[in-house]
Amino acid sequence: MAEITASMVKELREKTDAPMMECKKALTEAAGDMDKAEEILRVKLGNKATKAASRVAAEGLVGMYLSADGKFGAVVEVNSETDFVAKNDEFIALSKGCAELVATKNPADVAALSALPMGEGTVETTRAALVGKIGENMSIRRFERIEAKGKLAFYVHGGSKIGVVVDVVGGDEQLGKDLAMHIAASKPKSLDASGVSADLLDAERRIAIEKAREAGKPEAMLEKIAEGTVQKYLKDVTLLGQVFVKAEDGKQTIEQLLKSKGASVAGFTLYVVGEGIEKKVNDFAAEVAEQAAAAAAARK
Repeated sequence: MAEITASMVKELREKTDAPMMECKKALTEAAGDMDKAEEILRVKLGNKATKAASRVAAEGLVGMYLSADGKFGAVVEVNSETDFVAKNDEFIALSKGCAELVATKNPADVAALSALPMGEGTVETTRAALVGKIGENMSIRRFERIEAKGKLAFYVHGGSKIGVVVDVVGGDEQLGKDLAMHIAASKPKSLDASGVSADLLDAERRIAIEKAREAGKPEAMLEKIAEGTVQKYLKDVTLLGQVFVKAEDGKQTIEQLLKSKGASVAGFTLYVVGEGIEKKVNDFAAEVAEQAAAAAAARK
């Protein structure tokens, strides 16, 4: 039997927000497999057992650049330690400058971007100088350059915490803006079902079967129930399957909207600042107590 350590229980609790004992039971049942344990908790506790979104807390900005003709553009995420620095004019200029360089120079990776000329030096020397001036670490995390098959539309939200570029073929300027706003609000994982990984679908199917089984549903119905759950999941996470956020009837999907406009979406890019990064949360009371204890020890 795999040893279930306190650190494993802590990690699963931080990922799911489930009670400590439930985490330990799930890990024991899963023989220490973290992903399987998370699935077990989702079966028992539902989707509320996953709080990944609440752990996305790194600060910074999404820098964006689009060419005047809408034929090419770029999205860049530049991180900082605090939101205060993310509002600094020089930091904003760095993120926008990086986005323009990505769009116009097409660097292969972050290292290549960092070596490109900027100001009186390079992107890297500009970043390093700003770190020295402000006294807070900053990093260029990721970027994407987009060449349009149609015309690019973009949208930034929440003080540039969310950035969207969508490639729309046909339609008009308003449609592009509406689609970009919808993507920022609904955060689809992919354009259609072909972009959703088989692993994700398999996990949804397994969870649906186990939940239906625990609810006492007949074995003969489990596969049908699971398939219905998967199809609902796909509608929730694919752009074309989602209900348009501005739909007057509350039913029109993005696919239906595009059809009514004689348009299509070739692709989209969605960046959310800090996505997938877990920010360290400081316990202020514990920190004060620790400093007081250290001060007391120093006086002895």
